[in-house]
Amino acid sequence: MARLKVKNLTFSFGYETILEDINFEINENEVVSIVGPSGGGKTTLLRLCAGLLDRQEGEIENSFKTQSIAFQDPRLLPWKNVIDNIAFGLKAMRVPLNERVKRAKEIALRFDLEEDDFDKFPKELSGGMSQRVSFARALVTKPELLFLDEPFSALDIGLKRELQNHIIELIENKEITIFFITHDIMEAVRLSDKILLLAPDPGRIVKTFEFNKPQSQRDDEWIYQQTVKLLSDRDIIETFELEFK
Repeated sequence: MARLKVKNLTFSFGYETILEDINFEINENEVVSIVGPSGGGKTTLLRLCAGLLDRQEGEIENSFKTQSIAFQDPRLLPWKNVIDNIAFGLKAMRVPLNERVKRAKEIALRFDLEEDDFDKFPKELSGGMSQRVSFARALVTKPELLFLDEPFSALDIGLKRELQNHIIELIENKEITIFFITHDIMEAVRLSDKILLLAPDPGRIVKTFEFNKPQSQRDDEWIYQQTVKLLSDRDIIETFELEFK
């Protein structure tokens, strides 16, 4: 079984320690999120696990064969149209042109993009359309492991729910393993099998919350109830500084 295992991970920028003694494990078909306040080291941790930053101290074992990442900012290539942006990873995998265009168009339609949008360039797209393209690009390669760097935070409620439903469908079909970061506890409850609480200064995991209910069965009432429980947790209150003084 594939897994991502982080052991005794510590990371610094200059003399400032950003992460200290991080330990956790993500197994195949699990969805694990990191929650914590802004500036606590969540993005640094994700980028270390994704191989976008060089590890300094500790171990990161990643036995997944393929992976991709979607960011808060869509980061589309401005000189490529929608289909070419989506197919960019397939080109890197040396998938033949006809096949990658076919797969890019198929997933674009799944993400509610219209055929009239296929030849548009990023400057012609709305923020929501750009994020749809970003998700399609991340998923068209069918990665075993998907990293999500707060990709829902700038979206309106409707589009956020729509993209989350796409993710839940993949989870239900056991097609993907996900590691994502967020400061939105309700979002973490909706999607996660396991939530890791990252306290800042330096970033360290202080608590783990687990949920056994399948994501497709988590209705709004259940999500609200679990979110209220978490917001009443002493470690959550202290980490997010929720107490009024």
